[in-house]
Amino acid sequence: MRKDLFLQAIQSRTARVAVGASAVRGRGNAGAVAASRAYLRRLDLARLVVEDPRAFQTELDRATNKLRLALPRNAQHWGLARKILNIFLRDCLYTSYLSDAFQLRRTERLLELPLDSITAKKLRQATGPGWLPLWPGVKHLTPAISARFQEAAAHAADMQEISRVHLDAVWWSASRDEDAA
Repeated sequence: MRKDLFLQAIQSRTARVAVGASAVRGRGNAGAVAASRAYLRRLDLARLVVEDPRAFQTELDRATNKLRLALPRNAQHWGLARKILNIFLRDCLYTSYLSDAFQLRRTERLLELPLDSITAKKLRQATGPGWLPLWPGVKHLTPAISARFQEAAAHAADMQEISRVHLDAVWWSASRDEDAA
């Protein structure tokens, strides 16, 4: 099999796994899973491999807006698109074939924490009172509020000596690993 076709298949699988019903849950989000997967299957990952923070942010914002517009009309929320994109990029980083082919480790420190009510609560616990605004919900998340939460995520991740993109995996695993003990 040609390498490009193989990577396309892996990217498609990663999109299917990353974007499930739980990622887009909420009233008015019907059709968002299929639309997100279709967009992410054809996303040019190479455009997001940018080591300069400003250039990366520009590309991430561009991809977020394109994904937002690809969503069904009732689901075209910036926060939802950003969350979906961040989950997908994290999963691409965790998928060795995509990570190696696109050199995603070069942007690991720039990747964002996927934000939702659970990660917002964890960030509030990690940073303490007064650091963050009230969580508006994914549908009402704006770029400015997201930036505040991402700044808090970077701070929390620095304390653990990891990149902020990994916080969700660490927190998710810790809560489930305790249940298994």
